[in-house]
Amino acid sequence: MSFSMKHARPCTFPSAITQYHTSRHAEHVSIRCCTLTEPSVRPLKLSIEDQPLKTWDHLLNPLEYDPAPFLFTSKDVRLGNRWMEYQGLQNWEGLLDPLDQNLRGEILRYGSFVEAAYRSFNFDSSSPAYGACLYPKSTLLDRSGLAQTGYHLSRHLRATSGIRLPSWAPSWVATNSSWIGYVAVCQDKEEIARLGRRDVVIALRGTATGLEWLENFRATLSPLPNAHSEPMVETGFLSLYTSGTDEVPSLQESIREEIARLLQTYGDEPLSLTITGHSLGAALATLTAYDIKTTFKRAPMVTVMSFGGPRVGNRSFRCQLEKQGTKVLRIVNSDDLITKVPGFVLEEGAEVSKDRNVYVAGLPNWIQKRVEDTQWVYAEVGRELRLRSRNCPYFKSLNVATCHDLKTYLHLVNYS
Repeated sequence: MSFSMKHARPCTFPSAITQYHTSRHAEHVSIRCCTLTEPSVRPLKLSIEDQPLKTWDHLLNPLEYDPAPFLFTSKDVRLGNRWMEYQGLQNWEGLLDPLDQNLRGEILRYGSFVEAAYRSFNFDSSSPAYGACLYPKSTLLDRSGLAQTGYHLSRHLRATSGIRLPSWAPSWVATNSSWIGYVAVCQDKEEIARLGRRDVVIALRGTATGLEWLENFRATLSPLPNAHSEPMVETGFLSLYTSGTDEVPSLQESIREEIARLLQTYGDEPLSLTITGHSLGAALATLTAYDIKTTFKRAPMVTVMSFGGPRVGNRSFRCQLEKQGTKVLRIVNSDDLITKVPGFVLEEGAEVSKDRNVYVAGLPNWIQKRVEDTQWVYAEVGRELRLRSRNCPYFKSLNVATCHDLKTYLHLVNYS
């Protein structure tokens, strides 16, 4: 989600993503408790902390730095019996301030799966395959820079807009259904042992097509279908999650079908479902987690790790997530405007009077209005890891685009 309407580009903005091909060999450089994978013909001998700042200037400039070569795999860290703690069993108490090194590595590792989703998407609006995935399941991770993760793709995912444009609309605007991410399952025995369980990742990219942009602006709240209480979510996000066509199943249907298959295959062993996304993908990740826990009563631990996500739903939606036991870690840049939209947020602790009036937080008394029945009142969900790009010495210039960029988030997590 973003404010740019330039077509055929992701929500990380045109300068953020360049295509990357992994035909070169990988070198490894230790950094903190993670392993930094740098595909390059010239090996790096020093950790980032040891490099003169000028040496990294071209990498750390947010308008030029290509994040594709970097993958944090945390290969030296064995989570073992503590894996549930890092997945949020105790809501990451004691792990966020200061940021625990092992958790840092896990956040970066899941962020790299989202990067792979961006790098695998066909942004070329002149191509007949615009909106499709560039790579087959068997090679996507390798060709997008994530070799040797121990994960194998099990399913491609597509999102479909419920908006219908006239036939004369340009194809880059009217592309109704497009590839948005994938499901990957950890299959490597050594990685499973290191993680303490078999992990299933659902990775979702941010906004890319014209109709996805239009869905982002449908910011009023709509009730979730078949809900027993009053949970409501952003109309456009819900549309992208539940809409389908005769040829393409909805994102919801695809995920339900794949999770059912995986639970049948691996349900008798320690298993986690980790849903990660950036921007629009972060919002859809939260919806996905809610839907999985609602649909599968014996679902394993479900964790959302989101980057730069907008608001998703109302207080009732947040309460339902909490009752389900869904764990959500929102990585937020204080300078990122996207994390502050859409809608209003009720002031924490605001009381409802006898006539059930609720007031919007932050507005002067003379313009406060009743909002109980409005479709613009949102609530923040989960735990928040709040970072600030203006406090990072590596960014020379900041604007709406760079503050929201996924690579900016990964830098902030790494250097916080």
